[in-house]
Amino acid sequence: MNYWLIVPAAGKGQRFGSHIPKQYLPLQNKTVMECTLNRLSQLTQISQIVVPIHPQDTTACTLSFENPKKITFCEGGVERFDSVLAGLEHIAAQANVDDWVLVHDVARPCVRLEDIQKLIVELQHEPVGGILAHPVRDTIKQANANSHIIATVPRQDLWQALTPQMFRFDVLYQALKHAKQQQMVVTDEASAVELLGYQPKLVIGSHDNLKITFPSDLLLAQYILEQQV
Repeated sequence: MNYWLIVPAAGKGQRFGSHIPKQYLPLQNKTVMECTLNRLSQLTQISQIVVPIHPQDTTACTLSFENPKKITFCEGGVERFDSVLAGLEHIAAQANVDDWVLVHDVARPCVRLEDIQKLIVELQHEPVGGILAHPVRDTIKQANANSHIIATVPRQDLWQALTPQMFRFDVLYQALKHAKQQQMVVTDEASAVELLGYQPKLVIGSHDNLKITFPSDLLLAQYILEQQV
């Protein structure tokens, strides 16, 4: 049984509001990408980390990684799921249908390795896969187009999706191809798998698995990493 890890990094980070893609912003005297991949490369189960990047990206190959032999780059796509699909196609000749594929956001440098190990252990006998997530803690409001509240959504069954998300190779491959054929833009891998009628398992992850989305998140990530040492 092989474990592959895909880290899509072809995005431009438009919500972040910087002319530099957020994966190349400075964090702990490195870049966000270096911090994330250095941490992930410590996972002994992983056969290879595939990083789909923008076709015009000339930065990734200049970075310094702690375990460069474990990391390979390929050309990504316009949407996240395009990049993940490109990563799957990159390993298709080597992977078995029942191999495990983990997909992780490059902008989540604070993910705890023990959470990933727990994900691997809890899903090892699952036929489909699952994701790291945590139960929603706040009251959730549903709004209309004018930003007026139209409902309070019961939160007892709501979870916030995190990454990594981990699925059997063929399940994920077929799910993403199906989403692409249906011209549906899915924002995470679980959504694509759900479209095929599967019910991925939820595995509780830590609340400090922060995704860097806005400028203030970069400072928070710095603080979290300092506290995790």
